[in-house]
Amino acid sequence: MKLLRTVLVLLICLIGMTSMTSDNLSEWVSLFDGKTLNGWKAAEHPGTFTVADGAIVVYGDRAHLFYEGAVNNHDFKNFELKLKVMTFPGANSGIFIHTVYQQEGWPSKGYEVQVNNTQSDWRRTASIYAVQDVKEVYMKDNEWFDMHITVQGKRITVKLNDNVVNDFTEGENGRLTGGTVALQGHDPGSKVMYKDIMIKILPD
Repeated sequence: MKLLRTVLVLLICLIGMTSMTSDNLSEWVSLFDGKTLNGWKAAEHPGTFTVADGAIVVYGDRAHLFYEGAVNNHDFKNFELKLKVMTFPGANSGIFIHTVYQQEGWPSKGYEVQVNNTQSDWRRTASIYAVQDVKEVYMKDNEWFDMHITVQGKRITVKLNDNVVNDFTEGENGRLTGGTVALQGHDPGSKVMYKDIMIKILPD
């Protein structure tokens, strides 16, 4: 009888844990604790990424910071990603989606959502880089703004401060095959800050 009670308690706990995991995946989950780079892995020049004032500061040589943490085993297919961004004058950066850790060079997998308000590259913030570009400047340097990226099936939507700026649907042989997200350090003259990085997993 005692053994049966123990087994029942364990089963209830397991069911509860499964339910909790399922519920969590349908809610917003933080990818950044605001204090450390725990769960993130830098490639090429790790010193480009530091944490200050509750934000990831990107400032230095070319490098990429990949999310390698426990949330969905850092493998995201359909999702919403929202974060706050601040660019400084002349800064270029980006957010990679459906990518994978790469030790050197520009990530070869996935898409880059551009972050650039005043740097010389004409592709501006919310561009899906070199695929569906945005020429207009919607955001200002030295001010926090909201970026909201949604991936559903073959469609990518990018909002800035709740306004849709880019809406792209890829063809049959596209790059949306699942993967992690990454922040880009573009060059030593570019300084960008990211905070409140949250993700919500969407159903397939």
